[in-house]
Amino acid sequence: MTTLSAFRNFTSGLSTQEQVMPVLFVGHGSPMNGIEDTAFSRRWTQMAKELPTPKAVLVVSAHWFTKGTKITAMDFPKTIHDFGGFPQALFDVQYPAPGNPALAKETADLLHSAHVELDHDWGLDHGAWTIIRHMYPDANIPVLQLSIDYTKGPQYHYDLAKELYALRKKGVLIIGSGNMVHNLRLVAWDRLNDDAYGFDWAKAINEKFKSLILDGDHKPLINYTTLGKDAMLAIPTPEHYLPLMYTLGVQGAGDGVSFFNDKAVGGSLTMTSVKIG
Repeated sequence: MTTLSAFRNFTSGLSTQEQVMPVLFVGHGSPMNGIEDTAFSRRWTQMAKELPTPKAVLVVSAHWFTKGTKITAMDFPKTIHDFGGFPQALFDVQYPAPGNPALAKETADLLHSAHVELDHDWGLDHGAWTIIRHMYPDANIPVLQLSIDYTKGPQYHYDLAKELYALRKKGVLIIGSGNMVHNLRLVAWDRLNDDAYGFDWAKAINEKFKSLILDGDHKPLINYTTLGKDAMLAIPTPEHYLPLMYTLGVQGAGDGVSFFNDKAVGGSLTMTSVKIG
């Protein structure tokens, strides 16, 4: 495991740099993407090569839903296996990336709209480590998680994200991790291995989401319940969608937008991911 002394240079916080880090929304899909060589995991590996090397990574994961807002603030966050029914090989994975308590405190201080609790109990759930272990397999970059307050709506999270923009100027890679279309109740389990199999409604609303993102028209995305039946099928519960609000909220003027892993899975899920900046 990496020793804490190797990361003492991070304990005084991060300095502002000229280059602004891009920001990602990543469709993480099945936890098995964390250990399998898939088109999705290969693209995560390639994406890391295309990005500037971050000084730290901050993940907003669909799988840390809390009352209030929390941020991991331990020296070494544990690897959380927050799933069941998968092969033992998945439970055996450890991702020993360091944390950065000073950056956690700095991030909490940036979020003036929320009282942010410094958390020492959580760690890295599969919305974080299944992606990042492909991007940064050496586990040599500090990783933090910011929770999603389940008592608040999309507008709150979008506005809160704006207060994180300063981190992009300090070399922090912000990743929202969820899925734009995520309806497990309607998954066609017998079609999971079909390439890009999506129900008509799932493909239609996914294209609508993409069009709005490209146009920088965030209001309908925030007020997604106004987008009709397809949107409600895509987002029966909000936890996998809300991480997108954190990605869009830190978009800056002039940031370019592109998509990757733009495929449907099992009819009612999409892996569509966004790079901004």
